[in-house]
Amino acid sequence: MKRTLILTFFFLGVLSYGQSKHVNTKKGFAALGYDVVAYFAGESVKGSKEHTAEYEGVNYKFSSSENLETFEGDPAKYVPQYGGYCAYAVAKSGKKVNVDPATFEIREGKLYLFYNSGNTNTLKLWKKEKPEKLRSKADKNWAKIVGE
Repeated sequence: MKRTLILTFFFLGVLSYGQSKHVNTKKGFAALGYDVVAYFAGESVKGSKEHTAEYEGVNYKFSSSENLETFEGDPAKYVPQYGGYCAYAVAKSGKKVNVDPATFEIREGKLYLFYNSGNTNTLKLWKKEKPEKLRSKADKNWAKIVGE
């Protein structure tokens, strides 16, 4: 019995690590600590330490208890695509590139984050270069990344 419990906890830990190792948690939280539910209301808002949740081994912050409860009701709906890395970079180069959490797009009910620094705003490039085509390329590249 004891051995079974140990193996179960080990297996669950490996699953969580496997799922979370491809998530951008540069500041200890997904989306660099921004509220992933707020994005769906068209806002980029920093989350608070008072409102946090864990999903598949990844920590999330929220700006309110209401957004935390919304997330807990259907967390998969709010998780950023491509681990919260720049969608454009995943599509174009197959690389994990950090993002500016204030640069985002909700497309077909999914959250995409983008790099935006200096003269490079990859959200503008994404929109200019046909997002449907880029998303298809990003999906294929992301499958390769997580299959490593």
